[in-house]
Amino acid sequence: MTELIATELPNPAGAAPLRSPHSLRRTTSIDVTWPSGDAGDMLFEAAGRDCYTGSEGSEPTVMAADAFVATLQQDRTIVNIGATPPRANIRELIGARGGGYLRQKIAESLVEEHKRGTLLYQLLDDLSGTSLIAGWAWSRWPNSPAAKRMEERVVDLRSKMEGVCIGFRLGSSALDTGAPSTHRSSPVVPLINPQDPKGWHPMPDYSETSMRRARRMDIWFEDDIHIDAAFQDSATAPEGGRIAVHEYGLQLTVDAASGRVKTIGAIPHVLPFPECPSAVGKLQRLQNAPVSEFRSLILDELAQVEGCTHLNDALRALADVPQLIEALSSSC
Repeated sequence: MTELIATELPNPAGAAPLRSPHSLRRTTSIDVTWPSGDAGDMLFEAAGRDCYTGSEGSEPTVMAADAFVATLQQDRTIVNIGATPPRANIRELIGARGGGYLRQKIAESLVEEHKRGTLLYQLLDDLSGTSLIAGWAWSRWPNSPAAKRMEERVVDLRSKMEGVCIGFRLGSSALDTGAPSTHRSSPVVPLINPQDPKGWHPMPDYSETSMRRARRMDIWFEDDIHIDAAFQDSATAPEGGRIAVHEYGLQLTVDAASGRVKTIGAIPHVLPFPECPSAVGKLQRLQNAPVSEFRSLILDELAQVEGCTHLNDALRALADVPQLIEALSSSC
């Protein structure tokens, strides 16, 4: 049985740190809205940017930028999608469904994007996870009909979730159907640091119901490769601002010659159930693992009750580190 880690949550991470000199920063976001109302299709607007920072306090140099817009039905089936800059093969994803082998379909349809670890590939890889949790946004708007339907759906699902992840392991408080189906969420400040307004790509402000998945990854050299990463799922609130339901910070060092993990740690900041933070105790399994294989390795080593779905999502994106290091090396 996994030992329960006593962690005082929520403990929001706050705004992004200032960019380090001679570093590469990748930021991505996917925003979900319901233009036709809560029962209608979901609109996904995704954007990402890779930028290089030279000297301390210098302007970021944009190295890559990608975006896509997609429409998904309530069952998470893609009915329309297009990328900027355009990619012809992206329309092969129409008809695929989030959670229904979508990631496999993306890898098959956009082979070069997968191989090169592009921003677009990371954004598309996040479609499944973002579409799964998007409906949580309506729970923040308690006076809406959608909030009541969400509550009923969550109560129904809880008894069927046993074994999905460490938060739903046998005996977890999340499986107590007699307890309120509330999540430990927290108001959060904007991710963009006011002292570094160009530290993120532009992200829209919403007053209506919306959900956002956002990521940041900072990479720099100090003998080893150093990585500081952040992951957040948040929604708008009727009173303004945003409320996070999942938030992690990651810190790694990777051997520059072999690409293998030397040190790894995670800080849980906001998670829905008391059992969720216990997943960080499993991370030492990744010691000496090749970071380039994280997308597949994480699913093998930290599957089901051995891991946290959202920690796994945060970790899988690190598979792009080798390509980002190559870009950073060419800029230094």
